[in-house]
Amino acid sequence: MSQPVRNRERRRPQLDRPALVALLFGLVGVGYRLVLTLQTVPVSNSDEATFGLAALHIAEGRHRPVFLYGQRYMGMLESYLAAPLVALAGPSWPVLRLPLLALYALFLWLIHRLTRRIASPWFATFVVGLLALGSERVIRDQVTVVGGRPEVKAAVLLMLLIVVGLAQRTLRHRRLAVGLFGLLAGMAVWSDWLIVPYLVVAGLALLWVLRRELLGWAGGLLLVGFGLGVAPMVRDNLVAPPGEDSVSVFREISAGTGAVPPWSERLRGGLLEGVPLAGGLCPVDGCARWQEWFGLLYPVLLVAAAAVAVVAYRRGGPRGRRVGPVVQLALVVGAAATLASYLRSPQAATDPLGNARYLSVLQLSLPAVLWPLWLAAVACWRGTVGVAGRLTGALATAALAALAATTLVVTVLFAAVGTAASRTEERQARDLAAAVRGSGLREVYADYWTCNRLVFNTAEEVVCGVLDGHLTPGQNRVPAYWDRVGRADRPGYVVEAGSTLEWRLRRLLGDRADAALVTEAGGYRVYHPAEPVRPWQ
Repeated sequence: MSQPVRNRERRRPQLDRPALVALLFGLVGVGYRLVLTLQTVPVSNSDEATFGLAALHIAEGRHRPVFLYGQRYMGMLESYLAAPLVALAGPSWPVLRLPLLALYALFLWLIHRLTRRIASPWFATFVVGLLALGSERVIRDQVTVVGGRPEVKAAVLLMLLIVVGLAQRTLRHRRLAVGLFGLLAGMAVWSDWLIVPYLVVAGLALLWVLRRELLGWAGGLLLVGFGLGVAPMVRDNLVAPPGEDSVSVFREISAGTGAVPPWSERLRGGLLEGVPLAGGLCPVDGCARWQEWFGLLYPVLLVAAAAVAVVAYRRGGPRGRRVGPVVQLALVVGAAATLASYLRSPQAATDPLGNARYLSVLQLSLPAVLWPLWLAAVACWRGTVGVAGRLTGALATAALAALAATTLVVTVLFAAVGTAASRTEERQARDLAAAVRGSGLREVYADYWTCNRLVFNTAEEVVCGVLDGHLTPGQNRVPAYWDRVGRADRPGYVVEAGSTLEWRLRRLLGDRADAALVTEAGGYRVYHPAEPVRPWQ
């Protein structure tokens, strides 16, 4: 009777050495981000607060938003993920960010699984090690609730794993897997349109694997799954007023204004700043000259990775073996299309630091982009190549070592020094919220970057209407707040000390300005005039 038990024990999956090291790297990466999440690092802002307020409204059953308030193209999946926790523990920044931490852990597991199946075990460990590190720019993209990227990256990886499983026939329920592929694609489209290039190439890889199967039940389930995933977006667009549907809004935002900078400036901003920033090789305030090398190398690596994938595919073999090069080529094309789309935008030149977040999805392509370097390095150290191959392998080894070392240095500098400013600013924001509540004010006016953050920090005890620098209505994402403050008999004014907004307010108040000042906290001053100041009325 004991023999079957021993056989069952032998069949239990065991982690090999590369997997154990990858697990250790993953635990370090998740633990590092957990500590930062509990400290609200990186610092919160009003954009994130808007997602948090939506999560609060969902938790209380007051609203079921499809798109971000005032931004009718950014899906609200992150708010729905946070809503149950907000309902249990109340609104706070760590509670809001915890679902994204779980998504990051899922992302690491999925990219490790995919890389092992299309490349090699130790290379998968190396990729996880790189992704466990994180500069401020990388951490901000991974754990702050600003919409889209964490969930869509996990979705694409799972879709590609489905493609690999279908090709290698390791999935038992093939039709259901295809339906899940469609559901993930639909939800990704609803959540963040920036992922569309990767969805297209994943769809082409699925078409290569299934071919005739998609003409039957599998194709029907694919369409049903996609329809279910994208249904919230479709329904909202059907009832949206003319010109306010997500397509029109996104087209208007993408069009931009003013002259388009020349290609040379966009290439410099996109490649030399954007790619290293998104890859975690630079601090958030910009790249030094010695940190820009990866941006120059990136297009070369894309070409080399495409060539390696094509050669591996042409060597033939069963579909299960050729699916690895197909997925690698899909990741290369997805990265190239994403980068090309970004370089077309004027923001690549005008604000490369602020817009590098749009390249965070390039992390998906890391297993394909670095694979040629890994192959060359391994061939060199195994001594299976000639003099030229050894020279190439030595250079590849140096590039991989430089990439890991630079990422590690930037991560350590951020963890040791860069978090202090975020903690200080977050403490000042909490002090401001406490001061406003303590003054008895419940309706105030403030600038955009103060308003919704203040509302979230007070759990809507205080509501805020947004003013621009001219004391006129600004970008109010939640119109109900503006209406409530507009009905208040004596609204307060929360202004940054020494700002243009304070200067204009004091000029309008005149001799009453000093008497209206009730408190000062966190670098802000709170005014409560005897009569409201509403110059726009």
